[in-house]
Amino acid sequence: MAHQLLPNSSWQNISAPHFTGLDLLLELKPLFIPLYATLVAVACVGNLFLILLIALTKKLHCTTNFLIGNLAAADFTMCLVCVPLTASYAFEARGWLFGTFLCHLVTLMQATTVFVSVLSLSAIAVDRYVVVAHPIRRRLGPRACVCLVLGIWLLSLLASLPTCLHTHYLDLNAVGHDMIVCEEFWPREERARLLYSCLMLLLSYLLPLLAVSGSFCAITYRLRRRNVPGAAHPCQDKWTRSKQKTFRVLAISVLCFAVCWLPLQVVNFIRDLDEEFAILDKRYINVIQVCCHLMAMSSACYNPFIYASLHDKFWSQLSGCFSRRKKRSSGRASRLNTCSILADAPTGLSDRIALQTRFC
Repeated sequence: MAHQLLPNSSWQNISAPHFTGLDLLLELKPLFIPLYATLVAVACVGNLFLILLIALTKKLHCTTNFLIGNLAAADFTMCLVCVPLTASYAFEARGWLFGTFLCHLVTLMQATTVFVSVLSLSAIAVDRYVVVAHPIRRRLGPRACVCLVLGIWLLSLLASLPTCLHTHYLDLNAVGHDMIVCEEFWPREERARLLYSCLMLLLSYLLPLLAVSGSFCAITYRLRRRNVPGAAHPCQDKWTRSKQKTFRVLAISVLCFAVCWLPLQVVNFIRDLDEEFAILDKRYINVIQVCCHLMAMSSACYNPFIYASLHDKFWSQLSGCFSRRKKRSSGRASRLNTCSILADAPTGLSDRIALQTRFC
């Protein structure tokens, strides 16, 4: 995870006479602090706006958008609670200055929000497949969506507990250092630490990639099997293009997540295996980790722009907030949804049942 920002990741290294690489990082502080400040500002404003747009617009209340809002909430929480304190810790020569409680809370929340993002992206991929495979099945209601979101947060908290339990608040004044450390340590549990690191790499990074890849293959297979006799119906073409565009938005989000988090995942995995710093030099490990951490946290900035620019419903609702053409926009959206539903309805299905089916 991203909370290990100092080069000393074992009990043996705590008593080392010097924190190699910290001086270089402090020299670059004027460069990194504005970058972190910009990241926090953009991510908080963008994700908060996305959350409010989904919460206050009834037409956007569906399973997919609830999960998108949950993803935005996780990114907003991480940037508001975790990133400022983590950055302050990295660039403060005296180490962690926020006490024991915040040491454990920030570690827990950072790991939890990462898992929430991963599970939300995976759930969106599954939801996209269900929409294509079973287009007339009734979607989850608001209560079920709330339960799903709460379940994601609860599962993420449980998965993050080992990280929190192995985080220690240490005052190094007793061993000759004017520094307080808030780090994850696994003393005499090397095998458990490596096993947990591999499991976290699988769950927090590979899971959404596998979910989207599997969903993409399944959706492609379903769409190819859907043969319409004679000429293709224009409404069905619109429905297919709409679902493909929605899935493309998801794929771009997951790809962005994968690219941003890959360097930090690789560096943390190398650190777990290379305790003697034979691969990553101690002189540069701090700067390398801060660069990777900054890149990983930047993933929280992109989702609001991705969904707002590529998703028709978000764009139309956003336009409606700043104009007085809501009725015309609503009429166009209603006609498009009706056309999509009727195009995909099985032969013999009554119009009344088809129109009661909600799509998102």
